[in-house]
Amino acid sequence: MSHQFSPEEQAVLRIVQNNLPDSLTPYADVAEQAGISEAQVIDLLCRLKESGAIRRFGASIKHQKTGWTHNAMVAWKVSPEQVDQCGRKVAEHDHISHAYYRPSSAVDWPYELYTMIHGRSEAECLSVVDDIMRDTDLKEHAILRSLKELKKISMTYFA
Repeated sequence: MSHQFSPEEQAVLRIVQNNLPDSLTPYADVAEQAGISEAQVIDLLCRLKESGAIRRFGASIKHQKTGWTHNAMVAWKVSPEQVDQCGRKVAEHDHISHAYYRPSSAVDWPYELYTMIHGRSEAECLSVVDDIMRDTDLKEHAILRSLKELKKISMTYFA
């Protein structure tokens, strides 16, 4: 069942969906813009998160500016019986930001578990691949390297 956002919730989400104010008191600043108290902003965001109306609320860091200049999407061949166990194991790794299971219907593409690996060098990314092969039953894989970033934005839910 979808959540029907109140006008107050929409007002706060319009403000925070882009960037929090660059301030020592960002929630107070959001509250001032939304016309409610800082406590109400915090409570509202917590309620939306706990109810599942919003999936996450956190910082988005431009990883390239922090030295994490390399990445690789690695697709892994995994049996249906091992998806959950292997998925949990790879998700624990510090260098992995995303792990997804996507069933494949293509005869020539046996890979169904996808991991996004980030590193400070290509060698570091490949080392993570080696770690995963050592620590799990995952062996067969395909490394998909980004050639060019074509689009990367945060979604705007309320204009």
